[in-house]
Amino acid sequence: MKGRISKIGSYAISSSIKDHHQQPCISCTTFNILAPIYKRLSPKDQSIRESDNRAYWMGRNHRIIDWLLYERSSIICLQEFWVGNEELVSLYEKRLGDAGYLCYKLGRTNNRGDGLLTAVHKDYFRVVNSRDLLFNDCGDRVAQLLHVELVPPYSQYESHQQVLIVNTHLLFPHDSTLSIVRLQQVYKILQYVESYQKEVDLSPMPIMLCGDWNGSKRGHVYKFLRSQGFVSSYDTAHRYTDSDAHKWVSHRNHRGNICAVDFIWLLNPNRYRKLLKTSWSEAVFGMFRYLLRRASLTAEDAFAFLKTDNDGDYITFMGFCETLRQLNLTGHCNGLTTKEIKDLWIQADIDGNGLVDYKEFQQRIWNQNWSEQRDIEDGEAKGSKEQTVGFSVKNAVLFPPEVEKGRWPENYSLSDHARLTVVFSPIRMPCSQLVS
Repeated sequence: MKGRISKIGSYAISSSIKDHHQQPCISCTTFNILAPIYKRLSPKDQSIRESDNRAYWMGRNHRIIDWLLYERSSIICLQEFWVGNEELVSLYEKRLGDAGYLCYKLGRTNNRGDGLLTAVHKDYFRVVNSRDLLFNDCGDRVAQLLHVELVPPYSQYESHQQVLIVNTHLLFPHDSTLSIVRLQQVYKILQYVESYQKEVDLSPMPIMLCGDWNGSKRGHVYKFLRSQGFVSSYDTAHRYTDSDAHKWVSHRNHRGNICAVDFIWLLNPNRYRKLLKTSWSEAVFGMFRYLLRRASLTAEDAFAFLKTDNDGDYITFMGFCETLRQLNLTGHCNGLTTKEIKDLWIQADIDGNGLVDYKEFQQRIWNQNWSEQRDIEDGEAKGSKEQTVGFSVKNAVLFPPEVEKGRWPENYSLSDHARLTVVFSPIRMPCSQLVS
């Protein structure tokens, strides 16, 4: 039988069956399943939640599992999993376990009630290790890291073909002070992944970041991940560019707004990567620059604003800190830490003389460009003798199908998020290295 994408109406699911002409594939599904403690049943009375009605939440979650088992993705990453309800946890562990999945759950800190569930199918993977990452921030958010190894026939290129999988759900930006928190959360994830790779001395391998990122393609988190070499699998499959922010949606939030927030990010080992601290500084300066330009400041005006009351033609560290405070990036519990501020200053002060002149301001703060989407010639390793295995994106589908056209169907009740499934095929590729 041929490996294929089976279509039901306009919805496609992956079927990873090997034949003589096509390489075996793996698939990954990410889905925020809307915890019953958050699902409102009445627009008139916001206090009535689905968690109060067992028949409602049990029926809906059985339907969710039915879909998951029908798709039979190799990897399943769920967010807003109701870890606080033992009956629902047992339901998922029993049905997914009986279908051959190994399940890993993690609740948010401070007993918030919901959390994450990551499941990998034994036919595709052996789990080498699993780690939990607790952000311990205002949102009580968490992340899971699974280190897995493909099993035959999916490991056909090498005997120990491995993948790092992350599942997370970032904070919703209820106000402007929380935008920096989501950026910090992604930074912590990438720092953790990097430290784990060094700790166990891993060779270059693909990294998948799955989940609800609570931010769109226009946001700073998206640009930060792009600067680190990650690609959005859905956009890659459909050949969308970074500027195609309006093509699809995946969520209707509690305010009634529709947006694209659910992603499966892929970093292949052949992608050029900037140093993480460099990308982090660029990301924060990007937010910094956005706030200044939103106030209609020119470069000269912005430089004068950063100088504060200083008469010299330069910015001092004190003036830099005061500007961060006025822009609401510091001075509250959700703001930048002292260490993060010092790291930013070191990046801005190129010559290390303790002052930032206009040239340094222009180069590091005002005119700094994000790492845009690179084409194959510019973005992948050239001439590297060391070979490894990565993934090509074969297909990606959102359900319900209307969201692929930027619309939200009124009759969809499974969740307030769409389900995203991506099909990957292992391919050989050269290794790349970090670049400054």
